[in-house]
Amino acid sequence: MSLFTRSRQLSDTTEGGAEPDDDTGTAEPEGGGNGSADPEGGATGSAEPEGGATGTAEPQDGTATDAPESATRAQRTPSAPSPAAKPGWFGWRRRYPRTARGVSVGLTVLAGALVLFALLVPNRIERIEFASFVRIPAEGVLLAGLLLALPSKPRRITAVVTGVFLGLVTVLKFVDMGFYQILARPFDLVLDWILIENGTDFLRETFGRTGQVLAVTGVIVLFVALLVLTTLAVVRLTNLMVRHRPVAGRTVLILGTAWITCMTLGVQIGTVPVATKGNAEFLGNRVEQVRAGLADARVFEKQASVDAFAKTPPDQLLTGLRGKDVLFTFIESYGRVAIDDPAMAQQTDAVLKEGTGRLKAAGFASRSGWLRSPVTGAGSWLAHSTFLSGLWIKNQQRYRSLTTSDRMTLTKYFGKTGAWRTVGVVPGVRRAWPEGKYFGLDHIYDSEHLGYHGPYFSWTPVPDQFSMEAFERLEHGRKDREPIMAEIILASSHNPWSPIAHMIDWEDLGDGSVFHRIKKEGTNPTEVWKDPEKVRAEYRKAIEYSIRSLTEWVERYGDDDTVLVFLGDHQPVPTVTAGDTGKDVPVTIVAHDKKVLDRVADWGWTDGLKPAEDAPRWGMDKFRDRFMTAYGPQG
Repeated sequence: MSLFTRSRQLSDTTEGGAEPDDDTGTAEPEGGGNGSADPEGGATGSAEPEGGATGTAEPQDGTATDAPESATRAQRTPSAPSPAAKPGWFGWRRRYPRTARGVSVGLTVLAGALVLFALLVPNRIERIEFASFVRIPAEGVLLAGLLLALPSKPRRITAVVTGVFLGLVTVLKFVDMGFYQILARPFDLVLDWILIENGTDFLRETFGRTGQVLAVTGVIVLFVALLVLTTLAVVRLTNLMVRHRPVAGRTVLILGTAWITCMTLGVQIGTVPVATKGNAEFLGNRVEQVRAGLADARVFEKQASVDAFAKTPPDQLLTGLRGKDVLFTFIESYGRVAIDDPAMAQQTDAVLKEGTGRLKAAGFASRSGWLRSPVTGAGSWLAHSTFLSGLWIKNQQRYRSLTTSDRMTLTKYFGKTGAWRTVGVVPGVRRAWPEGKYFGLDHIYDSEHLGYHGPYFSWTPVPDQFSMEAFERLEHGRKDREPIMAEIILASSHNPWSPIAHMIDWEDLGDGSVFHRIKKEGTNPTEVWKDPEKVRAEYRKAIEYSIRSLTEWVERYGDDDTVLVFLGDHQPVPTVTAGDTGKDVPVTIVAHDKKVLDRVADWGWTDGLKPAEDAPRWGMDKFRDRFMTAYGPQG
């Protein structure tokens, strides 16, 4: 064989065939090869012609290969360099076989780790621990067995589909983590999509437009990257199993046997079971959640059609409050944790006792109990509409159904009597609020109409003390006015509770410019949220500020005809509640006229602003009818 002929054949072998796309080197038939291909990395040894010869290539046309002239010509003509010898991406595997093998093994290990992580990661942050990742997932064992059993083409399709689906499940688990951290519940695949917009609005209002854009962009990039990486990882592991089918088959059999044994014996690492079918249970719960969400509209429609006061004549509604100014005031995130938690109880108790004493000195009495909110962590508008409508508004679908219906709310019933001017003070509203018309308010004061020229305090547009002073200036303090029913939403205790305002002399409020200095003296939310204990401390201070703003207003501006009902809308986020899943919030009635409180004497509520631990506890949806009954003709 001449040198020329050998050089041409080597060149044709390297140039004519495409470089393998993956890190597995030369392609190997599914049934197994002759061992010349490295199972993990690039090809080993010299290139082999298609004919399968392992020595020097023989010409197929029968021409002699030892002709002196051909040999001399080949020696004089330098052969072209092989493309395999060129530096760069397409030649590095052959130039650095050990490095290529190491990279290939490393990528395989990372692929396995990613798939195992996706199969085993819980959907709640507090459940993430070492033991969570040393379990045997039933879904992984069954999937591996299925991929080994399928023919080539269906196997490739199944691997890709599985990778994408596993990525989506993992994304859903991450979303659940966020929802559990804020709302203490998982993401609802049917009803919660509207909350994504609310979440981005919160980011913009808290961290600015740049922070919002960066956060949203980061989430999108991570979402796409996770789908791509899980898909590539499943495909890579599938190819590896097929190349080592006997070993893979035995491994699947051993893992399956181990899973059955551990499940039967209840083997655990601490409190975590070794054998798990968590993903199957996770997806099963989601299927049931979707079914319930789709059926919820029909259930809610039936509930909304029942209203005990729908046919009551206007002159028989709320007769026990005629001539009174009635204020329904929501304190953002004022939950039971502020009163019961040992880390906050002492300071909150002191504020409530002080408020009770000062109101008593001004001639006011008060009684308090507990209500159970439909939400926790966030979703104030759902709690507000539950309280006012007498229906359990637990999700956005119900809220939309309610606000597009003719269901009467507590505020509408006050307006129906014709005996009150109905107003809303909603400083947290910063743009058009079409739902406001549903609640039957004659006039709504949002953040743009309170006369405030001070700074935002993170999410909070207007400090509570200023909101109450604005209500006095715009409505309550007007001369020759008719009785007022007001819905007031105090927002200073809204997450993230940093920085927060503090009480100042009411005469110094002015147009709110004084709060620029107060904000500069406050804390930095970025620093506060690095430490859960700091978050809890700032939350407590925010609640104390809201309570003082309200009780001092009553002490300063209240009169014989003032009736105040104030309550929390929901518990704060789990960072503050420290894992407590309760949804109780305090509710209090304050009045100067003794007859007002006498009508609710049979409720069993506690005297003062602080409800006793064993005070009555109702669903928030029960308040409307109980209140209207107590202050109706038969109350």
